[in-house]
Amino acid sequence: MYDLPSEDPEEERLPDQYHGYQPDILDDTFKPSNYDFDEILTATDLHIYYNLNHTNWYKRPDWFAVVGVSRLYEGFDLRMSYVLWQELVSPFVIVELLSPSTENEDLGRTVQQPGKPPTKWQVYEQILRVPYYIIFSRYTNELQPFHLVGGHYEPMTPHEEGLYPVPELGLSFGLWQGTYKGVNRIWLRWFTQSGEMIPTPEEENAAAQQEAAAAQQEAATAQQEAAAAQQEAAAAQQEAATAQERARLAEERAERLAAKLRELNIDLDDLG
Repeated sequence: MYDLPSEDPEEERLPDQYHGYQPDILDDTFKPSNYDFDEILTATDLHIYYNLNHTNWYKRPDWFAVVGVSRLYEGFDLRMSYVLWQELVSPFVIVELLSPSTENEDLGRTVQQPGKPPTKWQVYEQILRVPYYIIFSRYTNELQPFHLVGGHYEPMTPHEEGLYPVPELGLSFGLWQGTYKGVNRIWLRWFTQSGEMIPTPEEENAAAQQEAAAAQQEAATAQQEAAAAQQEAAAAQQEAATAQERARLAEERAERLAAKLRELNIDLDDLG
């Protein structure tokens, strides 16, 4: 894997392919059980403006989700940014995808400089007060989730299944090895609170196709069984007809023998 530097050292690095795919699977599987679809906003690389006194200060998470707001801005349009003093609802969960250039900032190892915006950690923990902050490294597959407890982030502990619960949303999250959009790797995705995998549209389509194929197979088997039953019934009818014919022939033969004996003046009763 390679990543060449820009000819302009001051140029802001743009997201790579992974930074498109990983947020997409988070989008596809983020389905809180207690919120309607139109009350959920998920976004990738969208600026969050958080200080009315410094309107040019922002943070741009790799992925975040807000619940209890309109999915569309003012109910009809896509957002160009997320302005906290207009929306009045902070993100409920933020995901940062760790990279060498952002590691220290993502993990709260940097310090705010005089006259400069607060650090990412400060904004998420102390200003936005985001309940869940999740950091994932594609390079080491290390997952570092934090939960806001008493105004400070505390590392989360997974359940036995390796999943981290988010009971407020009826969800959990964790790592999954599998294929998404044709790429097999370890992905961060959402699960139900009980640990069941929430399917992506691709997975739902595959499951529907499997169900349709199984239903077709069942129908074909039922047709084969019906045809076999019809064949058995036809064979039984044929056997019954054959038996009736044999009985008729036996009866005719008996009548001929009886007639012949009468011609010979032999009484059948005497034969008994």
